[in-house]
Amino acid sequence: MNSKENKKHYQLPHDFGMGGVSLGNEFEPVTDEEAHETLKTAWDEGVRYYDVAPWYGLGLSERRYGYFLHNKPREEYVISSKVGKLLKASKNVVTEKGPFPFSPSPNSVTFDYSASGIRRSIEDSLQRLGIDSLDIAYVHDLSSDNPLFKEGEWLEHFEVAKKGAFPELTKMREEGIIKGWGLGVNTPEPIMKALDVADPDIFLFAAQYSLMDHENAIEEIFPAIRKHGASLVMGSNLNAGYLSGSDRYNYGPKIPDFAHEKREKLRKIAAAHNVDLRTAALQFASFPDVATAIVPGMHTPQQVKENLASMKTKIPADFWQELKDEKLIHQDAPTENQVLTEA
Repeated sequence: MNSKENKKHYQLPHDFGMGGVSLGNEFEPVTDEEAHETLKTAWDEGVRYYDVAPWYGLGLSERRYGYFLHNKPREEYVISSKVGKLLKASKNVVTEKGPFPFSPSPNSVTFDYSASGIRRSIEDSLQRLGIDSLDIAYVHDLSSDNPLFKEGEWLEHFEVAKKGAFPELTKMREEGIIKGWGLGVNTPEPIMKALDVADPDIFLFAAQYSLMDHENAIEEIFPAIRKHGASLVMGSNLNAGYLSGSDRYNYGPKIPDFAHEKREKLRKIAAAHNVDLRTAALQFASFPDVATAIVPGMHTPQQVKENLASMKTKIPADFWQELKDEKLIHQDAPTENQVLTEA
């Protein structure tokens, strides 16, 4: 192995985190008071990893998390945010058809994956959060599924990031400004490319490992992550709420043709074993050896408590075996916790 593969990469010290999309008002309005109570419940229940982004609510999520966390001892929690999307003040961004129609943030977005853009992004995030450092920086939505990119445009941005963002984040890691960096994306191609050309530590692996869809992760992504000695934070474990009953799937406008039938089969088997499907989905995402944490989105205190309870619930082995027998999950999918393989 080369020196990059022998390197010790940053590992999260917590296996359960809180995703910041919901408190950015992506799906429905959440008041400041409701957001504060949700964060307070998470803290009181022992949650110590928080993932936010400038994109979530166009600054709203970072402001809310920062308002709560800036008075907490900085060494007691881990926080990650994203880079690549710079916010700029605008009077005409919040509309009913906008990306965050429920957010009051008067900002527009500029994509900037250059070295200077990355520095600026982290500085801006620290100001919104009211803290002095980030633990992890994810290069955000540098992927073919980004709806704001023209066809093939993500590859042009990737070339900018390869020369700008990636070496700059490595430099910032060496300077101690961040502890680790990677990509936060919904598709596999940018992860594989980044592993080839840079030295990332950790990826926010969104919408790519759930009970609904995980074959490519097991067969392609996990082996590459193990070889590099990196790790994954598992996001969108419920497919943006689809597995818990919502009428949305991931972050796109359409629900795939296969989804309804597969969800019904999963529900039927879960009911036969007296298993909550949402609980099974959360645990399933936490099982792989390369999974260092899951970060479900939560916007009420009740959701916080339910998700934490789910991680403590015992699921019978027969349930997982029936899913494999019915070919609803990959035959090699782990169905119990594993220990991350050291590089």
